[in-house]
Amino acid sequence: MTDEVPLSSVARRLRVPRGTGLGGFIYGTILVLSVLVAAARAYPHEAGHIAALVAVTSFVFWLAHVYAHGLSYSVTHDVHLSLAELRRIAGREGSIVGAALLPIAALLLGAFGLLSTRAAVWAAFGVGLAALVVEGIIFARVERMGALGTLAIVTANLALGAALVGLKLLVNPSD
Repeated sequence: MTDEVPLSSVARRLRVPRGTGLGGFIYGTILVLSVLVAAARAYPHEAGHIAALVAVTSFVFWLAHVYAHGLSYSVTHDVHLSLAELRRIAGREGSIVGAALLPIAALLLGAFGLLSTRAAVWAAFGVGLAALVVEGIIFARVERMGALGTLAIVTANLALGAALVGLKLLVNPSD
C-alpha cells in the first residue's frame, strides 16, 4: 500500500504547464553557471561582457533547442513543421533564456558600477544556486515527494551547481 493520493484531473492538467519549463530552467541555470566560469576567467573586470556572454549563449542554446526539437517533431510526426508548432516549441524552450535573466541582472549591477565585477559574478552564482534549490523544491512538490525525496533532489541540483563553483575556483583561484 502506498501513501500516494491519486491526482485529480485538475491536478494532472496543472502538472503539464508547471513541468513544461522546469527542465529548461534547470538546463538554462546550469548553462549560465558554466558560462560564468569561463567568462569570469576571460573578463575578470568586465561584468558587462560577462552579462553579454551569458545572454548570447543562452539565446544561441535556446535557438539550437528550438531548431532541434522542431526537426525532431517534423520527423517523428511525419509532417511539415507549421509556424504554430514552431512557436509552441519556442515558447516551451523559452525557460532556457528565462533562467539567465536574474543572473544577468546581478551582472548588470557590476556593469553599472553598483557592485564590483567580482561581487556581481558571485551574486550571479548565488542567484543561480538559489534557482537550483527552488527548481528542486518545485519538482519535489509536483511529484509529491516527502522531505527525504525533496532533500535528495535539492542536493542533486546543488551538487551540479557546487561542481561549477568548484570549477570556477579551480580556473580562477584568486576569487
